Amino acid sequence: MKESGIEPQLMVTRTFMAFSFRKLIVCALVTVTLLVSHGAAFAQEASLTNITVSNTRDDLLLYLNLEDAFSEKLKKAILSGVPATFTFLAKLSSVRNLWFDNDIADITVTHTIKYDNLKKEFIVRRSWRNNEPEVTKSFGEAQKWMTEVNSLKIVPLGQLEKGQLYQLRTKAEVSKQTLPYYLHYVLFFVSFWDIETDWYTIDFIY
Repeated sequence: MKESGIEPQLMVTRTFMAFSFRKLIVCALVTVTLLVSHGAAFAQEASLTNITVSNTRDDLLLYLNLEDAFSEKLKKAILSGVPATFTFLAKLSSVRNLWFDNDIADITVTHTIKYDNLKKEFIVRRSWRNNEPEVTKSFGEAQKWMTEVNSLKIVPLGQLEKGQLYQLRTKAEVSKQTLPYYLHYVLFFVSFWDIETDWYTIDFIY
């Protein structure tokens, strides 16, 4: 290295730039670590409980509850006016030995919640109840509406065969697409908002 061709001021500048670049990398790594740690702390194990298959004289019905879906961060977002949507999936198929299962029903229903800060009330709409607004001032009651599925019609009994084995799979999720675009940009790690359950399976003979 030819020191005669390098001015002292230039050497200091380069040293400072190298130090700043290293510092920037360290800060970036620390930031990512904090975000990942925060995300891990926010992640939770939502689950479906009380899953029951029943029937009326005419229809096969599904009942279930969603637990641990309302994290503190999600609650704060809703109270600040951000709408949230829970999606429930249900798939019914007949189980056939030595052959492919026959898909009978593939149902998706949604529950949405929006807080009206002026009226201090929560508005819940559930697609399987014709999206009619259900209004309450109680956040607890609104959460109950959001996490319960009662008497969801899966299929008319006339489509089922007596003595046939059937399998019903169900799952629930909060999709990141339900959050406004500007919030996606601000949060950066959008996946931290995603909440979903595993698939749950019920086998039954009609």
